[in-house]
Amino acid sequence: MQPLFSRLLRRSSLLRHHLLNPNPNPNLSHLHLLRSFSSSSVPDSDIRKYAGYFVLLLGCGAATYYSFPFPADAKHKRAQIFKYAPLPDDLHTVSNWSGTHEVATRVFLQPESIPDLEKLVKEANEKKQRIRPVGSGLSPNGIGLSRLGMVNLALMDKVLEVNKEAKTVRVQAGIRVSQLVDALKEHGLTLQNFASIREQQIGGIVQVGAHGTGAKLPPIDEQVISMKIVTPAKGTIEVSKEKNPELFYLARCGLGALGVVAEVTLQCVERHELVEHTFVSNADEIKKNHKKWLGENKHIKYLWIPYTDTVVVVKCNTFSKRKSPKLTSKYTKDEAIQHVRNLYQESLAKYRVQPAADEPNINELSFTELRDKLIALDPLNKDHVMKVNKAEAEYWKKSEGYRVGWSDEILGFDCGGQQWVSETCFPTGSLAKPNMKDLEYIEELMKLIEKEDVPAPAPIEQRWTARSKSPMSIASSPHEDDIFSWVGIIMYLPTMDVRQRKDITEEFFHYRHLSQSSLWDHYCAFEHWAKIEVPKDKEELAELQDRLRKRFPVDAFNKARKELDPNRILSNAKLDKLFPLLESPQ
Repeated sequence: MQPLFSRLLRRSSLLRHHLLNPNPNPNLSHLHLLRSFSSSSVPDSDIRKYAGYFVLLLGCGAATYYSFPFPADAKHKRAQIFKYAPLPDDLHTVSNWSGTHEVATRVFLQPESIPDLEKLVKEANEKKQRIRPVGSGLSPNGIGLSRLGMVNLALMDKVLEVNKEAKTVRVQAGIRVSQLVDALKEHGLTLQNFASIREQQIGGIVQVGAHGTGAKLPPIDEQVISMKIVTPAKGTIEVSKEKNPELFYLARCGLGALGVVAEVTLQCVERHELVEHTFVSNADEIKKNHKKWLGENKHIKYLWIPYTDTVVVVKCNTFSKRKSPKLTSKYTKDEAIQHVRNLYQESLAKYRVQPAADEPNINELSFTELRDKLIALDPLNKDHVMKVNKAEAEYWKKSEGYRVGWSDEILGFDCGGQQWVSETCFPTGSLAKPNMKDLEYIEELMKLIEKEDVPAPAPIEQRWTARSKSPMSIASSPHEDDIFSWVGIIMYLPTMDVRQRKDITEEFFHYRHLSQSSLWDHYCAFEHWAKIEVPKDKEELAELQDRLRKRFPVDAFNKARKELDPNRILSNAKLDKLFPLLESPQ
């Protein structure tokens, strides 16, 4: 055994010398090594053994090569070989709408009634099993997700009572906004305001303090006049402005942490038609008219298009037959979108991309679908994104005009495909005296984008709301006349390619960081609860926790959490990091 070891040691020394002192003539060097190895007699069994080691090492190297990141031009399929292992049959995979957050869990509960929900919550509390309330999964940050377990109320989606005289409706919290609006039609009622889409569950849209637009209209949690929540420690509690008002206001925008919202009573309004006026403006014109437009329009929003001087203004007001506008437009829908189609065809040729055989006809694609396909060709190339933005500006110029429809139809907005979103909310004076900070914020943001060459797609959407009396609302304020501006920045994820999504994600968080470091503190801006992302860096997390504590009643919120959910079964990692409790759960 010793002679074999000595021979191997000598050869390893020779190999090390060869690597550290390479011969100028590689052919002579390799020949010398081969002769050295062949000059010694080694048993066949040892040769096979070391050959096996070599093959194993080669296999490990190949596995590492195929499992870890590659250069940008590497093929997507290489990143997939070892990405996923087969999932057990009892494992539920739940992701948010944009696919930016995903968890797999064996605990996914769907009760059909309050007694079912009460039983599930009680058992989970006894076992200290987490069952985080999750709605439709539309939140960009996946605030309702937990790999340790979730409870979903999709099967509790009934309208329980409609009071036409008081204009109220009592519903199970799992009902979607679209379902509720359809059910209210026959009673001549509707909701006061809407977010951009209609697929949220009522419990979810209320708990995160979602909003529509209109400086006289508050966020959606203000429409709640009473709630029934199922808590781990105190069972089912009914709260309202009259019954336990302190807990009512706290739980109304409670992030699902104080109890599972089982029933909600909402204040409605009479069903009404709106006339929507869409037109193209610019920053100078908006500065001249902004105060007037905020005060005189029921709903208003601006769609800012980076790297252009175009701002799309969308106003909505109650329709009056006496003041019925002309609904004609200079261009047809087909004419408005043709410029975007042309750019897409030119871009396909430039990037030498052949459309897939099963791809829909270009003439059948909507504007947002075309925009996704255009951006997908080169999503992080600023010059390419600028061309897409200019095409979008041209599209809106040819889409100016009026339309009339029911409020639930008009107030929707096609946001496009999967995307990363960061939306901030900040005070901007009062309705009587807007301080114009909202326009200053946008002006600084646009300069920042151009200075840093951010491949920022359109639109940057800006909306407004009145204040909320819910202390955990991003738009909370004790002053009745206060108004708040909401600004959303985005980056689309128009591809399922893992590497490309990763690159877009990194660029988006750079974009978000630039906005945060330059604007948030100066304007007292905070991210929407459904869009806030938790920093991985400990120092950044500590700064965020301190910042939230200065803005919101975190101590009161945590005290209520301890009383109602002492074992934190309704929490998840995101909430635990945003609002850490001093004591660990027993």
